[in-house]
Amino acid sequence: MHTVQTRGDATPDHGRGCLRVYLGAAPGVGKTYRMLDEGCRRAARGTDVVVGVVETHGRALTQERIGGLEVVPRRTVQHGATTLTELDVDAVLARAPQVCLVDELAHTNAPGSGHVKRWQDVDQLLAAGIDVVTTVNVQHLESLNDVTEAITGVRQRETVPDAFVRSAEAIELVDMSPSALRRRLAHGNVYPAERVDAALSQFFREGNLAALRELALLWLAERVDEGLERYRARHEIEATWATRERIVVGVTGGPESEPLMRRAARIASRGSGPSGDGGAPWTALYVSRGDGLRQTGPDRLEELRTTAQELGGSFHTVVGDDAAAAILDFARARNATQVLIGASRRGRLSTLLRPGIGETIVSESGDIDVHIVTHDEARRRQARVREESALGRRRTWAGFAVALLGPFVLAGLLLATRDLHGLPTEAMLFMVLVIGTALVGGLRPAVVAAFVSGGVLNYFFTPPVQTLRIATGENAVAVVLFVAVGMSVALVVDRAARLAGLAGRARAEADSLSVLAHQLVHAGNDLRRLLRTTVDLFGVDGAQLCTTDGRVLGEHGVTSGPERTVPVGDEHVLVLWGSAAEAVEEPLLAAVVAHATVLLERRAAVALKAERRVLAETARTRTALLAAVSHDLRTPLAAVKAAVSSLRDPGVDWSDQDRADLLETIEDGADRLDALVVDLLDMSRLQTGAVVARAEPVDVLSVAQRAAAGTPTVLEVPDDLPEARADTALLERVLANVVENAHKHAAGSTVRVDATATREHVVVRVVDGGPGVPEHRRAQMFEPFQRLGDVPRGAGVGLGLAVARGLTEAMGGRLTAEDTPGGGLTLVVELPREGSMTLTTGGDDA
Repeated sequence: MHTVQTRGDATPDHGRGCLRVYLGAAPGVGKTYRMLDEGCRRAARGTDVVVGVVETHGRALTQERIGGLEVVPRRTVQHGATTLTELDVDAVLARAPQVCLVDELAHTNAPGSGHVKRWQDVDQLLAAGIDVVTTVNVQHLESLNDVTEAITGVRQRETVPDAFVRSAEAIELVDMSPSALRRRLAHGNVYPAERVDAALSQFFREGNLAALRELALLWLAERVDEGLERYRARHEIEATWATRERIVVGVTGGPESEPLMRRAARIASRGSGPSGDGGAPWTALYVSRGDGLRQTGPDRLEELRTTAQELGGSFHTVVGDDAAAAILDFARARNATQVLIGASRRGRLSTLLRPGIGETIVSESGDIDVHIVTHDEARRRQARVREESALGRRRTWAGFAVALLGPFVLAGLLLATRDLHGLPTEAMLFMVLVIGTALVGGLRPAVVAAFVSGGVLNYFFTPPVQTLRIATGENAVAVVLFVAVGMSVALVVDRAARLAGLAGRARAEADSLSVLAHQLVHAGNDLRRLLRTTVDLFGVDGAQLCTTDGRVLGEHGVTSGPERTVPVGDEHVLVLWGSAAEAVEEPLLAAVVAHATVLLERRAAVALKAERRVLAETARTRTALLAAVSHDLRTPLAAVKAAVSSLRDPGVDWSDQDRADLLETIEDGADRLDALVVDLLDMSRLQTGAVVARAEPVDVLSVAQRAAAGTPTVLEVPDDLPEARADTALLERVLANVVENAHKHAAGSTVRVDATATREHVVVRVVDGGPGVPEHRRAQMFEPFQRLGDVPRGAGVGLGLAVARGLTEAMGGRLTAEDTPGGGLTLVVELPREGSMTLTTGGDDA
């Protein structure tokens, strides 16, 4: 057995106790024994230590190790017929020891305790300034609950938040090899003999224990890493500590990104950190430019993120104008030991003039190893495609005209005024001409102007004049510097013009996307509004959203003339009509396509959700029906069969009274079966929407008399009650079901039916004086298959009130429940009054 210890390094709270946790991979590794050993060690040093709760599970060695430690009596809790004992937090607080030993941190307390979980009891002790030593198994950590269930097949219902365990001042791993733990189990040191065979063949299989052991080691190793990072940050340590290999791979978003990540994954798989996890962590890093220009699209970044995760790494994005500095800063922050970057695709001349990212990272990496990985894109390096000037074709040609003619015009002016200036002034004027050419036409005209101006300056103004020779070395250097400076200035001016153009386009595009996003958000799921927004934004004649087989889902505007088709997913296309369609910019069009995709997916999800809801409701209804009808079918059928069998028994001479009683039993059973079938059919019709009410003037008194016939119901319906607008047959079914329900729960009290009229409604109340129904359960009364405890659980279908409410709502009324003054329940049927323009629809579940 060995232990691995980690200590938090956050600033301690001197008013709060310290928590020490013994973490194990499985029961039986010795956590409780180590906790008691720690308590005895502290007590021997003179520390005031008490045992709050220790679960020995009948283990003699554990019981003996309690030794002379003071044990705080547990609190007794009566739960049904079972007596439970729990940690007595109040007694520990009153005793106020320095250290309290509390076993099984994830334990769930008995109902009626001050806290639901034992870790909350421990938190209260810590808040009171008492140090706590406790134990927990890795399968009880909340973040690992699903993982351990997949490994062992057992879901732990008792869990403790990882954050609480991580807040401990010390966490010690109590470790034991799987074979040693199985031997302990076989020798009876963990469970009683009758449980050993089952435990060895189920939870304590060697593979399970090995996996749980690795989980515990990895979880604790991550806590060690967190503590190390906090220590480095607090002490401002930037140097790399190679405690384990960590790899950062820089990706550009280009096609070489995937090969680089695969290479990083291979390198990581060969490294093994001290935690024994068999591989080094690695991260793919994309540096986004701070100016927002020339960015990789979000779809591409999501592809890279998915690829990184599939390869076992992670993906991060940072913002920085200097990619090399950003990569190195990120690597140092992550304490990385290796950085991978792709070989440059730049030419040799470009690399000599300005070092690339790779050269900068190598020169500034310090103690971080740098891998420059070649890839297909580097091996297939091609000549860089010349981009068209950002200034436009007209200005470019104007620049060439100035470059070719301007030096000679300037030379003529200078020759005419030769006595007024010297060579330095003449050189500066030609420099101004080169800069002006760059401003007019960009880089290439400026380079031509620099060479032509240099030649004109040399020929006409540099001694000996009117020759291409230069008399002195100083003049030669001046001419060379003139050409070099002219080219450099032209390069800077052209680059600034390009960036300004890109920034302008980016800003205009961002403004358009902002407007588009605002309009599309308000479009919601409205396809026609989306198409109308598309037509208005792009200035096209019309827009259509169709399936790939040509079925039109929606359209707006004129759908004729030139067209442009854009795919929307795999099964739909967006068609833009009109001559302006070809000029639509791709980013804006991509935004519309993305929103159309989301809209279609949302529609499909809504339809699928509705379909699943119907299927789930059907399945729930079917399951509940199969579970519930058994009693209502079996009971009357059994009574009918018994009565018929008795009547047909030739060995029994039944009296006339007995025969009449048996026939009555048969009739009653048949009536119950008939009522059940009617309720089932009504509920089926209601759930499928097949009930159609034929509204007509209805005399409520006559309907109530028929509905209450054969029952001891008191009718208090006035003769002059206005007629209700309802379906006579449906209303009779509603009142019959409600009256029958009232008699079932009247508890011997009188059931009364009264009716009143308001300006808009006719209100019928069915009143009983029974036990009533609590307000929070009244909504449940009207759900199918609910009996609210009037019969044993699982017996009966309980469709009466559900059918009554459904039929009432089908007639435009509503059925609600309220308290009866003096006790009991009143069911209120509210129907539209004949001649009223107000119809009340929908139930009230309040």
